[in-house]
Amino acid sequence: MKRKGLMGVSLTAMLLAGGAFADTVKIANIVELSGPGAAAGTVWAHGVELAVDEINDHGGILGMPIELKEYDSQTDPQVSRALVQKAIDEGAFALLGTVYSSSTVVNMLVAQMNGIPQFTASEAPSITEKGNPYIFRTNWGAQKGMPKIGAYLKDQLGVSKVAIAWANTEFGKGGHDSFVSIVEDMGLDVVADVPSEQGQADFSADVLKIKNSGAEAVFIYLTQEEAARFLMESVKQGLEIPKIGDSVLTSEKVIELAGAAANGAKGHVALTMAADAPLVQEFADKFTERFGYSPDYNAMKGYIGTYTIKYGTEMVGEVDSQKLADTVHGLCLDADDHPGVLIDMCWDDTGEVSRESYMVEVVDGHEEVSEVLPAN
Repeated sequence: MKRKGLMGVSLTAMLLAGGAFADTVKIANIVELSGPGAAAGTVWAHGVELAVDEINDHGGILGMPIELKEYDSQTDPQVSRALVQKAIDEGAFALLGTVYSSSTVVNMLVAQMNGIPQFTASEAPSITEKGNPYIFRTNWGAQKGMPKIGAYLKDQLGVSKVAIAWANTEFGKGGHDSFVSIVEDMGLDVVADVPSEQGQADFSADVLKIKNSGAEAVFIYLTQEEAARFLMESVKQGLEIPKIGDSVLTSEKVIELAGAAANGAKGHVALTMAADAPLVQEFADKFTERFGYSPDYNAMKGYIGTYTIKYGTEMVGEVDSQKLADTVHGLCLDADDHPGVLIDMCWDDTGEVSRESYMVEVVDGHEEVSEVLPAN
């Protein structure tokens, strides 16, 4: 991808809404602060808040402070759609959120129709496959990580029979379809395919089905609370096969909820607090001091999204939604010069992300990195 250079910075900026001169930069965060997605959404929101305060403490964007407004989507796609329109009507020139893919696939159409760039935590492959020029991820889509997970199962674990436990949501369907396609192409047999509903509390039947299937490993693609329940039920039933996932399975929230049941879980992740990267560790320390708990990948995604808006807007030299979207397509940001992105990263022409990744395992209640993998 091409690297875009820093452009001259104008002395004044204009908001698109009404074309009026502005003394603040309006950014809206539409996020799951209640409902089933609150665990993930709250952490994302805290990452955004930390970034906004840092940016404002250092002069804002183009000399103007960020004016951040939060909107609670209630983990409801239609509510999130209405709130995206409300945020745009109230003058937001850029949007952050949502976290849940089922909401983003609905509300991103509103941002697209209004020409407003949107930086999302959602990972369903369909989000960047729809040709929306205003959507940008802060972490890659599920389809980019699946080949590495498949290779790990086949080449390092040597399994031939796998099970998949997945959330029957937009997020889960995208990951499920990518995983099944990848492992079947590699010659692995999916012997148990077990969907669950959002907010499901009882995983006894799911675990039993996998236990009786002859699977040699299980790929777990659930949201945080459901993943924790699945791990605890796995211990209860003595499901001793390797448990593999993505960023969710080994995240701080899952470890907190599952306790000792999370030990041994492995994941392929793009963002982790266990990364041997000074900027990541500095971020973790600042976040913990501010909010009183350890951040996870959702906090990192919110923080990165906010700083991407800052860096992109400063490259444009004015507060212009269309120019910001145009600038981020094909943009690469190195962390040495742009520390707010934490790790070197690039966006392609669809808004998809590329950065290095990690294989991790939960050991004694903490993620440990076992391997660093190159960007894809």
